[in-house]
Amino acid sequence: MSPSSPTLAPLRLSLATLALLAACGGRATLPVAAGIGPAPQLPPPEHALIPTVHVATARGWPEGVTPVAAAGTRVAAFARGLDHPRWLHVLPNGDVLVAETNAPVRPKDGRGIKGWFFRHYQKKAGGAVPSANRITLLRDADGDGVAELRTAFLEGLSSPFGMALVRDTLYVANADAIVRFPYVRGSTRITAPGTTLTALPGGPINHHWTKSLIASPDGRKLYVGVGSNSNIVENGIAAEEGRAAVWEVDVATGAHRVFASGLRNPVGLAWEPATHALWVAVNERDELGGDLVPDYMTALRDGGFYGWPYSYYGQHVDSRVKKQRPDLVATAIVPDYALGPHTASLGLAWSGDASALPFGSGMFVGQHGSWNRNPPSGYRVIFVPFANGHPAGPPVDVLTTFLDREGKAMGRPVGVAVDSRGALLVADDVGNTVWRVTATPR
Repeated sequence: MSPSSPTLAPLRLSLATLALLAACGGRATLPVAAGIGPAPQLPPPEHALIPTVHVATARGWPEGVTPVAAAGTRVAAFARGLDHPRWLHVLPNGDVLVAETNAPVRPKDGRGIKGWFFRHYQKKAGGAVPSANRITLLRDADGDGVAELRTAFLEGLSSPFGMALVRDTLYVANADAIVRFPYVRGSTRITAPGTTLTALPGGPINHHWTKSLIASPDGRKLYVGVGSNSNIVENGIAAEEGRAAVWEVDVATGAHRVFASGLRNPVGLAWEPATHALWVAVNERDELGGDLVPDYMTALRDGGFYGWPYSYYGQHVDSRVKKQRPDLVATAIVPDYALGPHTASLGLAWSGDASALPFGSGMFVGQHGSWNRNPPSGYRVIFVPFANGHPAGPPVDVLTTFLDREGKAMGRPVGVAVDSRGALLVADDVGNTVWRVTATPR
């Protein structure tokens, strides 16, 4: 069929019309700050034929330009020229592992006109590059804040994301399985083949493919974030089996159970030392307007249900779900702390001993940035102060200006981690850089 075929002409016209409508989507009526904190504002949901689509075009960092760091801190590149760096893990000897990764092949995700838009805007945002399927090791042996050694630590993986080291075993969460490798302290490359500890939900849809990973303090359990297979069950409830949950996995046997559920896309995981609670950063649902639904972080309760897909922020029912479960909605737990609507809060890291940076004790959060909000939200790294094991105040901007004056994305923060000297590391998958934030010398 030729490009000028009359059969294709209406399709091109329809796509052009939909693109125009999407670009002209409605604006948010509340400031982002209204959707942040322990009691966010939750206005009535908006239902539109065409959702708001406001995607920042990926540009990359111009020469000599960096994010703007908070007062009392400074930022510099720890490593540049990476291939879509998404997630970080700091080894006991100070080496830094970076997952250079992107989505696996997903033949049944994003079909139809809506899928066409998803792929188009994903490419615009810099997210459509092939996955390097690699974990790279970065080493700063001379302590100058720049990694002078870079090696391909693990290759041939399958969209790797989360990493956890338990004694002499490194665990990697691929898009469809947790795989383990032998690790020798100080090694710069692993060539031994990995063995599967447990399979994870994958398949031809695998909508939220990123699988985060953290070990329990005693090393006996792993916790893995498994995102939903849709925005709001549009692929059917059967496709969500085992998803929208955090799993607990036994390191010795690979046996697993659902630790907490109703979490649309749980990504960052971090332990809070005062209460020993496991905290998670969760991406909430889209297409209810620019002010709904706030992403959040929360301390997970064993066996807790957090609403998705039937409700959000406790008992706020989502009427788009055809077969409701009022029995589950009645048990839905209200999250601890909202992080703003559509901020795409992904990275989560406890601040450590709080001595190296001027923020105190709390959580660092990497906010990748919105597509379903106008004006945009996220595109920054924030710090939420804690006291007695709980959030204790408004967030503080740590790194900002990932968007330029034209609204293009010079970078997008994803994973965050605190290195062996107490500095903050930030993976930037559009800028292809790992940034390092330190205190300004007195």
